[in-house]
Amino acid sequence: MTNKSLKIAVSGKGGVGKTTLASLLCHLYAQDGQQVLAVDADPDANLGTALGFPPELLAKLTPISKEAKLIKERTGAEPGSIGAMFSINPYVDDIPDTYVAKHNGIKLLRMGSVTLGGSGCACPESTLLRSLLEHMVLERNETVIVDMEAGLEHFGRGTARGVDAFIVVVEPGKRSFETAHAVAKLAKDIGVSQVYAVINKVHPGQIEEIQREMNFIPILGYLPYDAMAVQADLTGQSLFDLSPKFVDLAKEIKIQIEALIG
Repeated sequence: MTNKSLKIAVSGKGGVGKTTLASLLCHLYAQDGQQVLAVDADPDANLGTALGFPPELLAKLTPISKEAKLIKERTGAEPGSIGAMFSINPYVDDIPDTYVAKHNGIKLLRMGSVTLGGSGCACPESTLLRSLLEHMVLERNETVIVDMEAGLEHFGRGTARGVDAFIVVVEPGKRSFETAHAVAKLAKDIGVSQVYAVINKVHPGQIEEIQREMNFIPILGYLPYDAMAVQADLTGQSLFDLSPKFVDLAKEIKIQIEALIG
């Protein structure tokens, strides 16, 4: 058990199981008595389902990027505006306490995505999301676990330096290895020093080959290919409630994280 508030970002290409890992870690830290803020920064926005939040509760939770009134109030510009004058340092301190759903000791915030202008969009929505993530990582006194998309669009250099562990989830396969390599390099380029991997959907006999392919990054642990994980995804249930085996493996990953970050 740890009393230290942590900031953990989980990334990886679609379908590798990063949301599954993020949800398991959220539950484990909540079980430890930590105040946990789960941040869904993936446009697919299914962290709440993986956490076992009731559908009716999730239906009431609007992504921050879609809160037009909030964006205008905090930045001074209409969402979707390009070239307009707006605040580049909006007030965001109260957002994680106001725009969240709560269930089983976990607070969930959906960031949403910005579809204008590409990943470098200089628009009110992007500015608000970046400021919000930086606030949560640098200033919130709680355990923050961010379910990222494959890229690092929400990350700035200031935010990156506040992350205690950046985890890339990988499945056995060349494309996933290549994605992990690119994400790990980019993370280090913007100042994230603690970059690790978790390998998911592992079949017996694959570990030695995986270790050869992934020798550029420390591996925190391995999760097996298992029908229970597929079933949890299909039914919208929490794997934390369905599979003690996955919970035990996630506990070992959590122990590794805490040992490596001191």
